[in-house]
Parts: sequence; structure tokens; C-alpha cells
Amino acid sequence: MLADKVEHYKTTGEMLMTTPAQYKKLDEYKYLKEVDSLALSNVQLHLQTAYKNFFRDKKTGFPKFKSAKYSRKTYTTNNQKGTIFITDNGIKLPKIGIVKAKIHRKPESDWVIKSTTISQDSDGKFYASVLFEYAGTINKVSVSDNAIGFDYKSDGLYTDSFGNTCGSPKYYRKAQKKLTKLQRQLSRKEKNSNNHNKARLKVARLQKHTSNQRLDFLHKKSTEIANQYDVVCVENLDMKNMSNRSFGNGKATLDNGYGMFLTMLDYKLTDRGKYFVKVDKWYPSSQICYACGKQHKEMKNLSMRKFVCECGYSTDRDTNAALNIRREGLRLLQIA
Repeated sequence: MLADKVEHYKTTGEMLMTTPAQYKKLDEYKYLKEVDSLALSNVQLHLQTAYKNFFRDKKTGFPKFKSAKYSRKTYTTNNQKGTIFITDNGIKLPKIGIVKAKIHRKPESDWVIKSTTISQDSDGKFYASVLFEYAGTINKVSVSDNAIGFDYKSDGLYTDSFGNTCGSPKYYRKAQKKLTKLQRQLSRKEKNSNNHNKARLKVARLQKHTSNQRLDFLHKKSTEIANQYDVVCVENLDMKNMSNRSFGNGKATLDNGYGMFLTMLDYKLTDRGKYFVKVDKWYPSSQICYACGKQHKEMKNLSMRKFVCECGYSTDRDTNAALNIRREGLRLLQIA
């Protein structure tokens, strides 16, 4: 479809409207008849959106052809009058039938299935992510002092406004020695051979295991916080930039998964009718004395781990920053 759109635009200067049905009629694309039609329609809609986005704003970039080797293997299909439903130990999919599956969460009786996305990870396992629609109301809790502030800490995920440091398990660091060994074994195998594929799967499984460990830890920690506090205040940091080599702590930043942690906190607090407040990243939380409000610009030096003010206030720099983030977050919440 993309190739035809490009060729048509070069020839006529106009957009070409394409549909999967056009290609099913051609002999070289007869295999498309075996595929769920709604899966094809979703791909068509994605292409159409990407194509229109480019002409609306050239900065988004022109749509690219997907790589058969490196692209994530996934497709989305919609539910039409029960074409998708969940059983005790499986899920029914259009054109496929019931597939055995481990069901992690059972839907309520009034939930309506809208769509499902099937994906395959690099370790060979398949997953089905199901989207439901249901009616409900979220009752917002009243703003109170039951609040906590977090200052990001590369060696420990965060320090909170009570002076506690989370302490990251550093799953990637722990698995690094074994991962290096497996990657070395993979590099010695002949490409496209059975042994190469077996070695690749071993690497993928270890990486997936490490990722699952991190997700499990972050989910438990974020749920604990969302249940305990009504207001959570954090800095609006750009974690992608902080993971660059220039900062010198890219591995630690990626291993912590602080960005995922904040995303989890955001939707879990919203679901409970609570408040997630982001303080501007340029707010000098590490430089302001929590006791008297004086700004100490010398605290820009990250090697200074103790905050000491002329007023007599003295504490850990991260704890002081977390306290300031909490106070600023509550102020922003009151204004809003």
C-alpha cells in the first residue's frame, strides 16, 4: 500500500486511497484472504494516519517500510458480535479459534471487549492484550496533607520527603555477567544456523526475565504508594535524555526504570481518584533551603551530598529536594 501511494503521488501529485480488498483480488496477494479482515483494516488505518500526519507536519517524517527482521511482530483486531471472547484457559480469536492461554485477569460481567492486540516477543512467547470498555465513575478524594515528594536517585530509584531511599534491586547489573557470557557464545555461532537461533533465544529469555523482574518490582512499589498517599509530587524529568552517555549513568537510569515507575504511579493514582503532580524540571529543588527558602547555587555541584544552610538547617541533599518538590507540588495543586 505504501509503495503504491508513493508511486501514485510521484506520478499525479495526488493521494491514492487504498484498501486491503483491492489486493485480495490479485493473484500475488491471495494469501491475504486467510488473514482476519479487521487486522488488515487496522494496518490500513495506521498507514493512512501516518501518511496524513506527514503532509500536515513534515517534522513527523515520511512513513517507512516495516522491517521483516527487526520490527515488532504484532497485529490488532476488533471484536464483532463475539468474535473475541475469553474462557477459563484460553482466548478465541477471529480466523484462528480458541488458543490456550494463561489468563492473568478475569473481566467483570459488564465489561465489553473492544479489541485485542496479539504480539510475539523476541523470546518466542505470544501475548494477547485485550481492551475493554465499561461504565464507571471516579470519585476524587479531597486534597490533603497526606502527600509525598520524590527526588530521582540514580543509585536507588528515589529518595522521598521522609528521608527514605527506595533502593533499586539493579536486576540488569546482577544479570550482566551471565548476559555477557551468552552474548559471547551467540557471536561465535554461524548466522542463520540452528545453533545461532538457540543461542539467540537464550539471550532473549534472560533479557525478558530481567525486564519482568523490574516490572514486577515497580508495579508492587507503585501500588503500595498509590494505596498509601493521596498526593504524589515528582519532578518532570526527561528520562530519555538522562539515559544518554553524556550523563555518565545511562545503565543505572535504564536499570531503574524510573520513567515506567512514574507512568504506573500516574494511572494508578488517577484510577483511585488521587493526585499525581509534576513539578517543572527547572524548579531548583536541590538548591532551595526547605527551612528558610534561601537558594544555594553551589548545590548545582552534584558531588555535594549534604545540604547545609546558614539558618542552621542541615540534611541530605536528596531529602531536601524531595521536601521542596512536595511543597511545590501541593502549591501547584491548590492553584489548579
